[in-house]
Amino acid sequence: MKPDSVGLKISASTLREGIWRGALRSEGPMPAIEAVHEGRVLPGLTITSAGRGLWSLRLPVPAALLSDGVQTVVLRDAATGAVAGHFTLIAGVAMEDDIRAELDLLRAELDMLKRAFRRHCVETGTSGGA
Repeated sequence: MKPDSVGLKISASTLREGIWRGALRSEGPMPAIEAVHEGRVLPGLTITSAGRGLWSLRLPVPAALLSDGVQTVVLRDAATGAVAGHFTLIAGVAMEDDIRAELDLLRAELDMLKRAFRRHCVETGTSGGA
């Protein structure tokens, strides 16, 4: 999935011993990033400066996410909902080219688009009907 916010991009992510780590490139001050799984913000995400526009992210993966199937965590701008990146956990029976991960990402993007559309309707005084 490509980031939908210019200047926000997660890269170089790893998962070791239950801790997800990623690098965030961002223009400007420290971004307010949140990790979201199935519409809920996950606790414990920390962001520290790694120098000029680079930030280190660290998230202890909650044990509740470790279950059979595909779990996708979306990292997004807390203020705008713009997606900076994601990571996917697959447990249980592994399947090649698992479509469920893609479906989870599409749902997250659709939720973000619905929020943006509703915000637009409120700002312009039109009714969106969504």
